[in-house]
Amino acid sequence: MSEIYDNARRVLDMAADAAIRSGRAAEDVMVLAASKMNGRENIREAYRAGFRLFGENRAQELRDKLAENAYEGAEVHFIGHLQKNKLKYAVGAVSLIQSADSVELMSAISERAKLLGIRQDILIEVNAGREPQKSGALPEALPELLEFAAECGGLRVAGLMTIPPNEADPEKNIRYFEKMAKLFVDIKGKKYDNVTMNILSMGMSRDFEAAIACGANLVRVGSLVFGERQYR
Repeated sequence: MSEIYDNARRVLDMAADAAIRSGRAAEDVMVLAASKMNGRENIREAYRAGFRLFGENRAQELRDKLAENAYEGAEVHFIGHLQKNKLKYAVGAVSLIQSADSVELMSAISERAKLLGIRQDILIEVNAGREPQKSGALPEALPELLEFAAECGGLRVAGLMTIPPNEADPEKNIRYFEKMAKLFVDIKGKKYDNVTMNILSMGMSRDFEAAIACGANLVRVGSLVFGERQYR
């Protein structure tokens, strides 16, 4: 077996164990392979190892891999910052857009989806660490975004997503995971049209087990499966 296959099996086992330790079944936590900068061969190897969910950060890379049937048999999410001029590559092409963070972007997604005759599922990205250089809505902006979503006929809010600060000590991210879990539960207890609040996406390669312990039911892993990315 290849290194990617072995890595993928190990990550899936780690996530299953973390879910069980948190009092849930292994299948209650979705594990997404972030396949940025990985071609069809690597994606198919992770698929053979058991991954059934992949995510792309770049709209044009997503388009190219879809054309190659790289994700055949699997589900695909868009997980990067989505520019409005790249909506055509993502809306309707993926089952979930994880990075909606403004009224303007949500409106554009909704209008594109209505043109296609679909309803696009999204997550609202939350800037839990209040980092000025990062995308994501601030927690206090969530009520406005959720109320706006109720008026959008072309989308449905399936939950929340966050990428906490890149702390030297991943354990420090637990405070952000706990805050997000509380936000998620609070919102779930309220009634908004077009809002189901089924998914809490947080945790990446370095901290996904801690995120699962705090309530995440979708985690994103890239380097643990595919190795460190080689940027040119």
